[in-house]
Amino acid sequence: MTTATVVGSGPNGLAAAVTLARAGVSVTVLEMADRIGGGTRTSELTVPGVLHDDCSAVHPMGVASAFFRSAGLDRYGLRWLRAPIDVVHPLDGGRAGVLQTSLSDTVEGLGADGARWRRVFGPLVRTFEDLADEFFQPITHIPRHLVPMARFGPTALSPATLTASRLQTPEARALFGGVAAHAVYPLSRPTTSAIGAMMIAAGHNHGWPVAEGGSEAITTAMAKLLAELGGTVHTGVEVTHLDEVTSDIVMMDLSPTAVVDLAGHRLPARVAKAYRRYRYGPAAFKLDIAVDDHIPWTNEAARYAGTVHVCGSFEEIVAAERDVHRGVMPQRPYVLLAQQYLADPSRSAGSIHPIWAYAHTPHGYTGDATGLILDQIERFAPGFRERIAAIHSRSPREMPSYNPNYVGGDIITGLNSPRQVLMRPRVAFDPYATGIDGVYICSAATPPGGGVHGMNGHNAALSALRHVAR
Repeated sequence: MTTATVVGSGPNGLAAAVTLARAGVSVTVLEMADRIGGGTRTSELTVPGVLHDDCSAVHPMGVASAFFRSAGLDRYGLRWLRAPIDVVHPLDGGRAGVLQTSLSDTVEGLGADGARWRRVFGPLVRTFEDLADEFFQPITHIPRHLVPMARFGPTALSPATLTASRLQTPEARALFGGVAAHAVYPLSRPTTSAIGAMMIAAGHNHGWPVAEGGSEAITTAMAKLLAELGGTVHTGVEVTHLDEVTSDIVMMDLSPTAVVDLAGHRLPARVAKAYRRYRYGPAAFKLDIAVDDHIPWTNEAARYAGTVHVCGSFEEIVAAERDVHRGVMPQRPYVLLAQQYLADPSRSAGSIHPIWAYAHTPHGYTGDATGLILDQIERFAPGFRERIAAIHSRSPREMPSYNPNYVGGDIITGLNSPRQVLMRPRVAFDPYATGIDGVYICSAATPPGGGVHGMNGHNAALSALRHVAR
């Protein structure tokens, strides 16, 4: 029987393991930490009984993942829950852009810009499933849905600033900009519309859900499926040298830097050089906040939103992301905030609720962004500070201790520059192959990039299986 070892138990490592096990491969997963999950762990970080997601929180692309859906993870306890409103982007004065699962409801709420929103994103919403099938694969694959891809191409390659110019109201522009900022890259650069447009289309098809009980429910379900398929997972096992692993197939849910450290002596020189030159992006400074009662948002819709993008106008978002990319910490940073308890009350303890928030910061940022984040929230929710029961912070310097893949605090494992959006982690026909026979990289540094959807690991495992078949 063919054997495989997967190094790392994040969602991509487990997706690779499940894909291989389904094909009859004997799979073992080795995890350095004492808990599986990588970026999908959930912990009591502030007040006993209050559950905070350690990294990933809201999953519009996860619920759209072909791998997750084909795996039938609901049979193993994964349940997606949705807040009454998906996303709100508040502005000064109590105004806000509001994204709802229903495209029609979103259009109606955007008033004068509703028709423009429909023109920009409606075609992507209608063809989303076909687009997602292409989007979740490497750029080198042979597309099956040429017409939707041809229509999406101009938007995908455009700077977010150009796409935003097709909208006129501050609410619609900020709403799009807040989603586009998930790329963590200057919004005036090419390809920055792609991630925002796809996340909006995903939201209008599937919503922006959370996992019941916390994001760790995703990888817990995957581990249960793997066990049913005969695979095993061992925690507390650190692999320090590739020669320690003797399986036919080795899948590494690791950053390119870590792959070099683990296998540098065996990597072809050109691959080692490419991995060393791989570029990491800006960092995240994360706050987990226990709040008594709710956040007193000035905008009423924000009180019912699972996700709130906190930064102000589109122009402010552009300026903040530009500064971060230049290595300057903005005084009004882009803050991504989640109120998962609105969909999943089991995460709260009485009137104490978990708030998940992080600010984009420069790569390797060594300062304390706590005050800046709280200032941004207080700006749109006066009185918020008075309701804080406890705070837990994790700085960019601390991120690699939580997950070594987060180099310099980069939680998406790679700069979303045009080159790395199109070809990552190196220029190659098979981006998962390391140049070592039977050894593959399957982390978020591979296509289709960051996010909890498992497609990186699934794609890498398919590559390995094709090699075995040959």
